[in-house]
Amino acid sequence: MTSYHLASRLARIDTHIPKGEGCSMGPCVPDKNPCRSTKLCHARHYYNPARNCVYSRYSECDWDSNNLVNYCVANQERNVSERTRTDAWRAVNATERLTRLRQGSNTRKLGERVRDIGWWKEELLKEINAMDTETENLAEHKRILEKALHDTMMLLAIVEESIIQREKRIGIEQVHDEVEKALCREVLLIRKCQERMRRMIEKANNQLKMNRCARHQMDIDVRDKFHAEGLDERMHQLGDCSFGLGYHPGVESIDNTVSDQVSWVKYTQENIERSRKEREISEKVRADIDLCLRQCANDMWSQFSFVNDALERRIRETREAKEKLEKHLQKINIEIRDLERAVEMIRCAIMEKEFPLKVAQTRLDERTRRICVELTNDDPNKGLQTEVYELRQTIATLNEKLRCAELSLARLLKVRSRLESEILVKENSIQIDLRCILAMRRNMPLDPKVGPLFSMSSSAQSNSMCHNTDCGPYGNVMSGGCCPPCAPIYTGTTCCL
Repeated sequence: MTSYHLASRLARIDTHIPKGEGCSMGPCVPDKNPCRSTKLCHARHYYNPARNCVYSRYSECDWDSNNLVNYCVANQERNVSERTRTDAWRAVNATERLTRLRQGSNTRKLGERVRDIGWWKEELLKEINAMDTETENLAEHKRILEKALHDTMMLLAIVEESIIQREKRIGIEQVHDEVEKALCREVLLIRKCQERMRRMIEKANNQLKMNRCARHQMDIDVRDKFHAEGLDERMHQLGDCSFGLGYHPGVESIDNTVSDQVSWVKYTQENIERSRKEREISEKVRADIDLCLRQCANDMWSQFSFVNDALERRIRETREAKEKLEKHLQKINIEIRDLERAVEMIRCAIMEKEFPLKVAQTRLDERTRRICVELTNDDPNKGLQTEVYELRQTIATLNEKLRCAELSLARLLKVRSRLESEILVKENSIQIDLRCILAMRRNMPLDPKVGPLFSMSSSAQSNSMCHNTDCGPYGNVMSGGCCPPCAPIYTGTTCCL
């Protein structure tokens, strides 16, 4: 029992009050109040005779000093708490104003940012619409140019067919005349125009690629701005009572930006400027296409008209030559008939001289049978001899005339055959030039009265870049008001061959 109480006393002595100044659990507020610095003594040991034990006990002075210290500490801590509370209220009000001011400023900045994004987005959308319109116009011009190239291929096929058809001429008609030279020049001109059109088509294809590239870059920019505008719009409308709020520790130290305000504006401006430059180049390409179509149409129309005129002149010359040959043939036929009658007359005359010659020779032969002195060279004998000589000479002369007449008749027949052959050759040439070549060329849509080969369609005219109201959408040449009448334009329709 004694050991138990002794252990309890020792524990109480060791754990009652620590060996420090004041209470270590209270706040340490520096103060000059003597109560704060009052030191309590250690508990003294007193013997309790009733218990026959030794207990640790404080004196009354220690008790009063301890109460006084507690009073002073409470007052001091209350004063410190009041000052802290006042400072906290002031800090709360100041931070509240600063927070509201900063939040309002950032909200206003977000609104301005949303307006800036919306303005640049609208500018980009306007430029995209303008680029789409220009791309459609350029694609339409390229389609018209490709159709014109296809029509020139058909035109080239007709010209080459004309050259092949003229190879079917016979004999002397296979002459390297003005028509053939003009057709060869037309083939070279059409191929030159086709090469020029192909180069323009290639140029238009490259420009379409550049237009699509510029539009793709603007599409990316617009897509990013749509995303940024939606996000900033939500952030602009976000408030203290909004849903989805949460802490994101360390987010203020993350810097994942890739541009600043200046570079952001510069990026969009560069995209718009690039698109405008590409549109200007595209307009120049369309103007070059229009110029190419007009020049090619004028050149081919001029050469087409020249070939037709040369062909008509050649047909007229061939007809005149044929008519002259026919007149000569008619005269030759008349001469042949007259010469045939003359030959027949000479033959009849020769036959008529045979009987008188037989008579004279028979008389001379019979008179040779006279006897002796009766064989006299008398006048009848001399007359008969003279008659025989004259008849032989006459027959010889008639035979010579007959031979000459027959030779002349043979030559006339040969000339007639040659004239007939030449007339057939001329007729063949006329048929080739008139019915084969000129008929094909007259059916070609190069006559402005029927429908020109090159005439811009209404859809292409409505989207042209020309702003001169006096000249029409494609200028003087394309509108037909001030253009020369020999400037055919492309319709984009199929050739009627």
